[in-house]
Amino acid sequence: MELYDVMRTTAAIRDFTDDPLPDDVLARILDNARFAPSGGNRQGAHLVLVTHPATREALAELNKPAVRRYAAQSKAGETPWNALAPPGPSAEEIAATEVPSYFITPVLRAAVVVVVCVDLGMVAATDQDLDRVGMVSGASVYPLVWNMLLAARQEGFGGTFTTMAVAEEPAVKELLGIPEQYAVAAVVPLGKPARQPSKLRRQPVAEFVTRERFDGEPFAG
Repeated sequence: MELYDVMRTTAAIRDFTDDPLPDDVLARILDNARFAPSGGNRQGAHLVLVTHPATREALAELNKPAVRRYAAQSKAGETPWNALAPPGPSAEEIAATEVPSYFITPVLRAAVVVVVCVDLGMVAATDQDLDRVGMVSGASVYPLVWNMLLAARQEGFGGTFTTMAVAEEPAVKELLGIPEQYAVAAVVPLGKPARQPSKLRRQPVAEFVTRERFDGEPFAG
C-alpha cells in the first residue's frame, strides 16, 4: 500500500478472525517497526510476545480494574482517567460497573499479544520535575508501537493500542517476569481483522493547528 493510504486506514482493530499471524510475517512487521526513533537512539524497548491461553486470561483480568473506572467515568459524562480531576463515581460505583467485552476480547482472540516495555534508565524524561503527569519518556517507545501497527496494516493484519493493564503494572511485571527498571508502556493485540478498515474520520487540520501561538491563526494549508 502507498504510505498515506496506510496512515489513513490504520484503525484500532479489536475484532479478529481465527487466522494465525505467521512468525515470518510477524518478524517482518517487527523488523520494520524497529526503525522507529527513540531518545538518543538508545532503543530501550523490550517486547514480550504472548500467545499462551492462561497468560492471555491473566492479562485480560488485569485490564478489568482500569476498564471499570473508564466505563464508569464515561457513563458519568467525564473524560476517563484524565489527569486533572479525580473520578466522580465512587469506588463502590466503579467496582460495580460492568466491563465492556470489547476491552477484553482482543487480548483473548488476537493471534499474538505484544506487551511493550521500556527501560526507564534509557529514556530522557525531561518533564520529570514538572507538576504534572509525565509525557516525554513515551517518545522513546510509542513511535515503535505505531510503526508496528502501520507495518501490520501493510501486511494485511491489524491491532489496537491498549493501556488498561498498565494501571496494574506490578501484577503485569510479576506475570511476565519484567525487571523492576522497566515500565509497561502498552499491550497490543495483533491479528487478522474480521473487517478491513476504510478511511478514518479525524478533525480537520485547521481545528488543531495554529501559527506562532496556541491562540494564533488557524493553519488552513
